[in-house]
Amino acid sequence: MKPNRSAVWLLVGIVVGFGLPVLALIGVVFALVLSSAQLAGQTGSSLNKATYLSGPESGPAVVLLDLVGPIISGKKPVFDTQPIAAAGDIVPLIRQIDENADIKALVLRINSPGGSVVGSDEIYHALQEMEKPIVVLMQEVAASGGYYISMAAGFIVVNPNTITGSIGVIGQFPNAEKLVDKIGFEMTTIKSGKSKDIGNPFRAMTVEEKAIFQDIVDETYGRFVGIVATGRNLPEAQVRELADGRVYTGQKALELGLVDALGYQRDAVSKAAELAGIEGEPRLIHYKDEATFFEMLVGRGWTGLAAIPGLPYNWIGRMMAPSLEFRWEP
Repeated sequence: MKPNRSAVWLLVGIVVGFGLPVLALIGVVFALVLSSAQLAGQTGSSLNKATYLSGPESGPAVVLLDLVGPIISGKKPVFDTQPIAAAGDIVPLIRQIDENADIKALVLRINSPGGSVVGSDEIYHALQEMEKPIVVLMQEVAASGGYYISMAAGFIVVNPNTITGSIGVIGQFPNAEKLVDKIGFEMTTIKSGKSKDIGNPFRAMTVEEKAIFQDIVDETYGRFVGIVATGRNLPEAQVRELADGRVYTGQKALELGLVDALGYQRDAVSKAAELAGIEGEPRLIHYKDEATFFEMLVGRGWTGLAAIPGLPYNWIGRMMAPSLEFRWEP
């Protein structure tokens, strides 16, 4: 008696239909477990790898450290595979570099349109506390917060085509009042004072509230200008003339005194070695966080995306909450 082919295919369909989701669920659980284990160990040194690149196998070293993507405070979300410069991840690396006796100088490679005011300031101050020479190598973009962080360096090398500058502060506050009226949504707010819900996205901002936030932006902008004036040894009035938010090419930034030299990685490494007093070719190593299992599974985002201003990292959160950022927003 021949088997009923329809019944066989039905059985195969049932097995595949139920089996594949179960296997997928097992894989996701496995990835979550491994990623959680890695996350739990972030305070240790196992995530921070120093990779030998070139030069002698021992002796004084120059280290490369990357600052790529929009800048945020805190740690990078575990399941976010896009390049993000998270202060909570970068600051511990800076401190490890400073404590490593073999490392004599740091080359910080920046490719960032900026981002969080607080995150930028945290990274800047961690660099300021280093007792070793710092050279910044600007890549595709080193704008706004990326430029702010560069002010901790003793020397800045830039590609002629790099986009840099954008010295300033931006605050964006969405107003969805017309949208919620159209869809019939209503938000009831009970507050202790008239300014308690300032920046509420469900109503228009008043003239008085705009003035309050303008004062905050102006105060933060003044600190940015002061840091640039100190870092570049320029009169504050001159910095204010340049700091209207516009971006500059690396070539123009050099002419304006915003950077020190045109060049490439070899030039930045050579300058770092010179500032550190290293004779001959330095040992070159690269410090970075290891990818989580989830990132290895799906792949870290293409680093070129970091050069795209307004990259939608946490887009919904940024759109629905008031923001104050050192960010290039064309």
